[in-house]
Amino acid sequence: MLVSVLAALLAQPAPSPPPPDVLLEALTSELARSKKGLPGEKDAPLYYLSYRVTDGEAWGASASFGALEGQSGRPGRLAGRVRLLDVMARVGTRDLDNTHKVRGSFDFDFGGGGRSLPVDDDKGALEVALWKATDDTVRAATKDLLKVRANVAVKVAEEDKAPDFSGDKPQQRLEAKAKPLAEVLDRDAWEARLRRLSAAFKTKPHILRSSVSMQVSSMTHYFVDSDGARLREPRFFARLGVWGSVRADDGMELDFYDAIEATSPDALPTESDFETRVARAIERLEALRAAPAIEPYVGPAIITHRAAGVFFHEIFGHRIEGHRQKDADEGKTFTRKVGQLIVPDFISVTDDPTKRQWGELPLNGFYLFDEEGQPAQKVPLVEKGVLKTFLLGRSPVKGFAGSNGHGRAQPGLRPVSRQGNLIIESTKQLPFAQLRAALLDEVKKRGKPYGLLIEEISGGFTNTRAGGAPQAFKVIPQIVYRVYPDGRPDELVRGVDLVGTPIASFERILVTGDDAKVFNGFCGAESGWVPVSAISPSLLISDLEVERKGKGHEKAPLLPPPPPSASTPAKGGAK
Repeated sequence: MLVSVLAALLAQPAPSPPPPDVLLEALTSELARSKKGLPGEKDAPLYYLSYRVTDGEAWGASASFGALEGQSGRPGRLAGRVRLLDVMARVGTRDLDNTHKVRGSFDFDFGGGGRSLPVDDDKGALEVALWKATDDTVRAATKDLLKVRANVAVKVAEEDKAPDFSGDKPQQRLEAKAKPLAEVLDRDAWEARLRRLSAAFKTKPHILRSSVSMQVSSMTHYFVDSDGARLREPRFFARLGVWGSVRADDGMELDFYDAIEATSPDALPTESDFETRVARAIERLEALRAAPAIEPYVGPAIITHRAAGVFFHEIFGHRIEGHRQKDADEGKTFTRKVGQLIVPDFISVTDDPTKRQWGELPLNGFYLFDEEGQPAQKVPLVEKGVLKTFLLGRSPVKGFAGSNGHGRAQPGLRPVSRQGNLIIESTKQLPFAQLRAALLDEVKKRGKPYGLLIEEISGGFTNTRAGGAPQAFKVIPQIVYRVYPDGRPDELVRGVDLVGTPIASFERILVTGDDAKVFNGFCGAESGWVPVSAISPSLLISDLEVERKGKGHEKAPLLPPPPPSASTPAKGGAK
């Protein structure tokens, strides 16, 4: 019996080998040829070369008031099929190379290539494109090194003399390529869903503009370098968003945005799930239009979980990105505070891009390897209030010689250290009902007429630079309530912006909730837009400053909107 089974197995044809990856072959062969044939100038040797390629499809569509507004990346259109190359050439030495910052001039050039490659798997055509892009990049790098050396010679000595490039271990990992969008997404069905979902706004005369949208990409990310790195990683990402805008009677324009993300096709929401979000957005917009405007205020407030995540992302996260610690033009809020208490001792902060999800919710900031070919790492940034380290790419910082996997960038831009999944934890927690009671106690103690409860937010921004504008932050809430100590119902207010400076704001955190939740979003900085997440519990702040946002001066439309058409599409229930 055993002999017959073995004979049957041997008689079966061997499994077919996977098809060759022509792009990877072209990248590897041309990199080896360039490394051998481009030694560089005698006093400016080429010591490092890398190719980073984003290869796949991107598609998006949006609908408004029941009709499709626009779409991109339909089959047969080049806009949807991309193969984008970034070349990094380093000339000089690891201690001083062409990427070194030129001080005393405004240089916002973070380009790393951003060239289109042929989308056909023609090895010869790919190699020609790589050859030309490499030649251009090496020539530009050689010129940049001359500027760097001249700048170093005429400027005062730098405080941070760390090398320009770390000697991290090259990584090798080849995963399966991403699937074509047609295999994982029915675009026609999703367009129909967007039309149906957006039609709900037709019957709301005070909502002036609205959209329901979807953006999705299925990409394979490649990285090869002259040190021996060979990486291939698939990434799927989708975002469904609902947005609307209203105008209050005093002319203030207000909008509300909500989104849900998916990092695999199986995680896409059903139509009924997203219909609930559309209904909620409509309810929020109508309530905001009728709400009173906020007046400038300083006093006790609760920043709820997701909003607290953005709060930490802006006032803390950007200030511990490694490249900012060695840039002479940065404010360096925490550069010299390693080993010191910078937040209350009940708070710890980590950044963990290896974490794929929080509960059942996918995290935007998840990745396996960063854009410099280094493995993502969990980084304990703050332990019991004490700063331990920084987020690092391959640009070392004084006292920190290697990358911890946080060199990130959008295609076409040079990586710098960026956040991934920022996680705030607390050992001083209260259930939310007790946190709210503590807020009211603080309001009474301070003799304030009310406290604030800050819920949903749309984003924020911060200034980390030295000189000129203040190193302040602004977080932009969407839903804010006044909470009264005399038992009156909470009152929704509009036109609120949170403002402040980082060190003072941290000192005013009194206690947190036990209700950590996720904010998923995109962060824009020097290296472009990258997906990020922030996870935080609610925060009780003793003194929070809010300002009233500017308002417009236009009246409501002169003519009421047309009545809903009988052709409004019916709701569908398919996923």
